[in-house]
Amino acid sequence: MNKAVERAGLSVAPELVRFLEDRAIPGTGVDAKSFWDGLALLYARFTPENRALLARRDELQSAVDGWNRTHRGQNFNREAYVGFLREIGYLVPEPEGFRINPLGVDDEVAAIAGAQLVVPILNARFLLNAANARWGSLYDALYGSDAIQEPSAAQGYDAVRGAEVIAWGRRFLDDAVPLTGKSHAEVDSYCVLNEELRPALVDPFALAGYSGSAEAPTAILLRHNGLHIEIRIDRSHAIGRADRAGIADVVLESALTTICDLEDSVVAVDAEDKVTAYANWLGLMQGKLEATFAKAGRQVRRRLAEDREYKAPDGSALVLPGRSLLFVRNVGHLMTTPALRLEDGSEAFEGILDAVVTTLGALHDLRAPGGSRNSRAGSIYIVKPKMHGPDEVAFTNRLFDAVEDLLGLDRHTIKVGVMDEERRTSANLAACIEAVKDRIVFINTGFLDRTGDEIHTSMDLGPMLRKPDIKNAEWMRAYEDRNVLIGLRHGFSGKGQIGKGMWAAPDRMREMLSAKIGHPHAGANTAWVPSPTAATLHATHYHRTDVFERQLERGKEAIPPLASLLTPPLASGSGWSREETQRELENNAQSVLGYVARWVEQGVGCSKVPDIDDIGLMEDRATLRISSQHIANWLRHGVVEAQQVDDALRRMAAKVDAQNAGDPGYTAMAGTDGNSFAFAAACALVFEGAGQPNGYTEPLLHRFRTAAKRSTT
Repeated sequence: MNKAVERAGLSVAPELVRFLEDRAIPGTGVDAKSFWDGLALLYARFTPENRALLARRDELQSAVDGWNRTHRGQNFNREAYVGFLREIGYLVPEPEGFRINPLGVDDEVAAIAGAQLVVPILNARFLLNAANARWGSLYDALYGSDAIQEPSAAQGYDAVRGAEVIAWGRRFLDDAVPLTGKSHAEVDSYCVLNEELRPALVDPFALAGYSGSAEAPTAILLRHNGLHIEIRIDRSHAIGRADRAGIADVVLESALTTICDLEDSVVAVDAEDKVTAYANWLGLMQGKLEATFAKAGRQVRRRLAEDREYKAPDGSALVLPGRSLLFVRNVGHLMTTPALRLEDGSEAFEGILDAVVTTLGALHDLRAPGGSRNSRAGSIYIVKPKMHGPDEVAFTNRLFDAVEDLLGLDRHTIKVGVMDEERRTSANLAACIEAVKDRIVFINTGFLDRTGDEIHTSMDLGPMLRKPDIKNAEWMRAYEDRNVLIGLRHGFSGKGQIGKGMWAAPDRMREMLSAKIGHPHAGANTAWVPSPTAATLHATHYHRTDVFERQLERGKEAIPPLASLLTPPLASGSGWSREETQRELENNAQSVLGYVARWVEQGVGCSKVPDIDDIGLMEDRATLRISSQHIANWLRHGVVEAQQVDDALRRMAAKVDAQNAGDPGYTAMAGTDGNSFAFAAACALVFEGAGQPNGYTEPLLHRFRTAAKRSTT
């Protein structure tokens, strides 16, 4: 980086200093000198604690490795294993009798169930798409996806397909907001009379408002399960003109919340990257973020959506949020950043910097003239990933206390989302929740990272099942159920989000509509989706399931035993054919290479990557962690040999090159004699995988991405 700037004993990248002093600090009421002095004190306090927590991770993993090696090849004894984990402090006593008590929580988090987007914070266009995905066209989502059938390849409007979309939409309305004595498909016109919809609704209170005049509305606003549905009426529109009731579209309240991601979906290895990320977050919080890009041969400028204005049934003004409520996901406790160095010359912990700077950016929202643009309840929402157990969660709580003190915020203004994605957190989830009970508003099952940690923790115990079988193993079922049931036991219903993981196939919306209704049915009041289109389609699931009623039902269930959660997905004598073993190896190798090629060479942290069967899947570091750890595990136990893995990597490099042949910015990996940074990174992730801290991919990815960036400058 350029010559560092000294601030309060810290050595700071000049671009970070300029961003903070010229853009982020002004307007917050925070004095620049006080900020830097406070930041230095904060690092002096929390750096030793952070280092000690990472050392404790290593200490526990070393003890688990020793037990695993001693008991390798024996029948796995669950009781003995759980007893051992208690003895070494991996498991802590289960707290009883507490309930979470966060105050000032927005309804989108506490009181309404709906879809959640996760978006890489480095891409302003994607950020705007996600923030504006609070409302989505059901007609567009159905017509433009495979939700009803494969999209037509023909040019122009397909009237037959359009009719199917309209019929699907009418059936949805009949299910969610039925009329008395007739179908929405039989309506000739809608109006509001005496504060009620005509034709009459079965539930008259489902009418939330309208636009235009009561006699000839341009929109009817309905509400069901807390979510809004807008029937848009326009007889001059091409669709509305041909429609019996003049309906031009059905618009759904879709992505209630969005996580703006600084972590798994981005590539941020230096000060330049971090400043871009922080600046985009600041732009969102100030309401000023814009993006200009080419689309369909013309320049498009995208801005944040305004709030939506309606009339309530009595004719009074009604304003609804136009944007998704925004969270920000900081990085975990492991990584450091070259953007800031401490007095001893060491890189500063990146998660501490994230906590301070993202909170500073959110001050522009909380202290905005005329009121908050994001959190109407006056909160800041930070999701914290990759924490191992209650000690690390308690550390985050103290860190957030200190950030609030530094920036002059009331206690617990910062709300926290705890990602249940590491084994020690899953096994001690109640204790983790208790450690932040006054600020926690979100838990979820991140099954991808959780699988990676499952493999790494039990690396020395034996070979793992194939990946599809791991997803159906006993521990996974216990994990998904325990997350919901423990959350409900400790008061999440009506106070916070219990979430489920990502639908990874953005082109398979028909399949998603069939499968993902399982998430609200499980009692989760949010779940991740890969696109605004998916958010709109997934929103229909929250009309079909009353999640809060479902939570009441599930809250009566017994929590699965801890022993089920802690039973590793071991292969008891593989029984796999050579072809099955080779297929699994090549699947993993292709997955690693397909993702790493874009991460290392292009700086793309999350994208739709073709899998071995050329199906586009959303990939991020969590999927990479699974694939690389799985190969490392099979290498460790002789299921595959090193030469076999090397050969598979080289074959799959050629396949990935072919899959990306149409990308002018792509750098080929095959046949480069080791000169490809991406191929070298993939090999390191696999052959050095067993030695990576908790199986994380970040240290190696950062090393090779930094080298790739330097090679072009």
